[in-house]
Amino acid sequence: MKLSRVMIAAPKSGSGKTLITCGLLEALKRGGTDVRAYKCGPDYIDPMFHRSVLGIPGGNLDTYFSGDEEIRKTLADCGSEAAVIEGVMGIYDGVTGMRGKGSCYDVASASSTPVILVIDVKGMGQTMLSVIKGILRDDRHFLIKGIVLNRISKGYYSQIGPLVSSMLSGISAERGSAVKLLGGIPACKDINLESRHLGLLMPGDIDGLKDQLSHAADLIEENIDMEALAEVMRSAPDLDDRDIRGKAGHGECAGPCLAVARDEAFCFYYEENIRMLRNAGIRIKEFSPLHDSRVPEEADGLLLGGGYPELHAAELSANTGMIESIRDAIRSGKPSLAECGGFMYLLDELEDKDGNVYSMAGVIHGRSAWTGKLSRFGYAEIRGTADGTLLSGLSVKAHEFHYFDSSSNGTDAMAEKPGSGRSWECMHAGSDHIWGYPHLWYPSCPQLTERFVSAMVDYRKKRQDG
Repeated sequence: MKLSRVMIAAPKSGSGKTLITCGLLEALKRGGTDVRAYKCGPDYIDPMFHRSVLGIPGGNLDTYFSGDEEIRKTLADCGSEAAVIEGVMGIYDGVTGMRGKGSCYDVASASSTPVILVIDVKGMGQTMLSVIKGILRDDRHFLIKGIVLNRISKGYYSQIGPLVSSMLSGISAERGSAVKLLGGIPACKDINLESRHLGLLMPGDIDGLKDQLSHAADLIEENIDMEALAEVMRSAPDLDDRDIRGKAGHGECAGPCLAVARDEAFCFYYEENIRMLRNAGIRIKEFSPLHDSRVPEEADGLLLGGGYPELHAAELSANTGMIESIRDAIRSGKPSLAECGGFMYLLDELEDKDGNVYSMAGVIHGRSAWTGKLSRFGYAEIRGTADGTLLSGLSVKAHEFHYFDSSSNGTDAMAEKPGSGRSWECMHAGSDHIWGYPHLWYPSCPQLTERFVSAMVDYRKKRQDG
């Protein structure tokens, strides 16, 4: 199938990828293009910007989690005429010791997606020429098709632009693949996408965010050769969608109902996980542990995702009706999954950054507390070690990032960090639950989804039989 697409990459984090990606998405949307957004790697927050602020659906593309064919299938199934993929870290930065696996260049290679390289030139002179040449030298598949200079004054761009274009002309001739200078974006103090923890601030936390991103689109339209960029997107080769199209979702089917926590405290979900559950016949019913009084009555299972419960600990603790409902649901045998923030919610207590302690659901004995540093950050392979659990004998890929840690992380599985061999115990697992800090990538282990759905079906039958 034909899908116009491009990846926005850079030499390092903080180069302006998110700003330029969001500005480009808004500019394409203004022009009437049906566009979808993707994020390289395991990040949740950038896709939330795309979805909740710009109204553009999206997901994650990650070659550590997924094989090349799965990456192509995801894009082939996107249902839009164009896709913009936001890179992660530096263009060639992947899993340590795994030769670039998980890098945005690896994703671009797997999907034959052309790349626009964003160079943050603030504080840099002609050294930018060496940076560009070095990155292009390692572009073994000739995927980089355009260069954008970020945070550059118009005056300096008029001076350095011809030098960059001349250099790119020579490099293009040598490699037989064109690379063009597409423009320069001036620094703008009115646009400020600050960081919190690993990722960006939550969309609702930035004042005037829609106005800022509208301004970013203006900057893109005024300073980038949009026709040349469109040519780059159209140059992407067709995706071979024979035998790789995913199964369509069931929509409003009559299958088991999964209550999914989604509000200001719990909002980190891989859309691919939710899609996989829907494709397995599960109905999704969202609810709010912050604002609702109880778990939805029709729920046959419970999913508590990640987020920032520590920022809403007082409200969560005060909502005793919801806490009792969650506790009763789990103790009744209702199948449940809880990841990171959701796992913290199930503990006895949460101690916030200021040392305040709040009562939580009390399903797991223990306390989570701020550590002041990242704990067990990065990818992991989770292998079930305890018998008789949903994880027994299975291996599922996962990712962790959290500044909190728990006094009771579980012992029913082993996590191994790829490329290093480092391992540690983790997870509380049983025949009807999996709880822990790791965010699991369900498509990496279809048997896990099958077991969880089967547990929900059994619970529903027992409930109906009364």
